[in-house]
Amino acid sequence: MQPIMNADEIMGMLDEVFPQIHADGRVYEIENVGPGEAVLRLSANERHLRPGGTVSGPTMMAMADFAAYVVILAHIGPQALAVTTNLNINFLRKPEPGDLLATCRLLKLGKRLAVVDCAIAGEGQDDMVAHATATYSIPPR
Repeated sequence: MQPIMNADEIMGMLDEVFPQIHADGRVYEIENVGPGEAVLRLSANERHLRPGGTVSGPTMMAMADFAAYVVILAHIGPQALAVTTNLNINFLRKPEPGDLLATCRLLKLGKRLAVVDCAIAGEGQDDMVAHATATYSIPPR
């Protein structure tokens, strides 16, 4: 399944309809959009850290949700009202300091629902720090 929007088109749309995603500055960057997949980078700042200097769970949940939204938009087009109906996340290990990458794959893209698998790892790390699945409701087209 080929994407119909590229990273620049998605960020342009989000800048217009969802500017609050950049409330902390541009901490998210779309690294890649490909067939059935998208990779998102989070450059965590002090706001995203918990005591002990690790990226907080709520930050990783937001990253997984946003990355799922990105991969879905890439494949359905500019449907701003696609919404999360379920998000499940498992925190696997403490992230090392530095950027996190979320690699999201479409497991199912139907007319009304999309299901996404999301692996979050530290940049240059093989081991996942979190794994999430998300289901999105897609508005009628």
